[in-house]
Amino acid sequence: MSEQDVFAKPSPSGAPAAKPDDASAVAPSRRKLLSGSAGRSVGLVVALVVLCIVGYITGGERFASSDNAMTILRLAAALGVLSIGMTFVITGGGIDLSVGSVMGLTTVWASTLATQTMAQDTHWIVMVGVALAVGTACGLINGVLVAYGKVVSFIATLAMMVAARGLAEMIANRQTQQVKVKPFLEFFRANILGIPALVWMFVLVAVAGWVLLNRTTFGRRTIAVGGNPEAARLAGVNVKRHTMYLYGLAGLSAGIAGVMMLVRTTAGSSTTGTGYELDAIAAVVVGGTLLIGGRGTIGGTVLGVLIFTTLTNVFTLNNMSTSAQSVAKGVIIVVAVLLQQRFAARGRAT
Repeated sequence: MSEQDVFAKPSPSGAPAAKPDDASAVAPSRRKLLSGSAGRSVGLVVALVVLCIVGYITGGERFASSDNAMTILRLAAALGVLSIGMTFVITGGGIDLSVGSVMGLTTVWASTLATQTMAQDTHWIVMVGVALAVGTACGLINGVLVAYGKVVSFIATLAMMVAARGLAEMIANRQTQQVKVKPFLEFFRANILGIPALVWMFVLVAVAGWVLLNRTTFGRRTIAVGGNPEAARLAGVNVKRHTMYLYGLAGLSAGIAGVMMLVRTTAGSSTTGTGYELDAIAAVVVGGTLLIGGRGTIGGTVLGVLIFTTLTNVFTLNNMSTSAQSVAKGVIIVVAVLLQQRFAARGRAT
């Protein structure tokens, strides 16, 4: 009997059996698609569009202008880079509360008189190298404490958050350090195809992060470690070393974000990046990355960053208080977590 005859065989009630191409057979797969990563991305895009519509209604041409769009993207750039590094850590089953303080430390260290003098005598790339080295070193210290010292990631990175901020205050003597290396500022403040260089940096980091997470062995190991560390270890993954690399990557992203903040503010300060770690975590969670690890999305993180940055811009244009902004962000985070739980329940049910 052929496959066609099996599907054509009548049921006990006399009615023909359903064919595989019936709408009833397609509906579950469609629901599964909408409840998966595609559905979450569509939801984020819709939320961003609705937010832009609200911004246009309340802000008019001020919101819709190209200058305001570039302002939103410039504000999103540093936070976006920070959030991409955070995506890897959270996907790997950890958390990093220190990235904002580490970013502040990199701006201070890269703008010290000694560093700027060396940059003027040689090349401005010295300032970039210092920022990246300091950020990566802080991240690796976090990784060593978590992976090999077996310190809970919350505690280890909380300690680094306090220590990095304190070290930045000691180096800067609680003063703002102006960037006086003009070639450094000129290079990163240039426009490429009418778009600021900082925005291009964000785009490049996002693309690199997406490729690393979705198209490389490193990304597959990150998801495996976050989903089930013991199973990953039995499969041959060096979980401790990989965890250390994840925190090092978050530190590197903090160094890149520090360079971007130096360009934006033209100064290094121990207060730079205050609260950015919470904004980064919020953007990652809203974007669809699971806080318990095992699933991450760079595209969702980018959309989460744009949603929060656009929200801040809309509130600023309408002269609304920062307290109201905080309440709105809190509501968005709670809704995002509730939706995550609902999607996870649907996934288990199917």
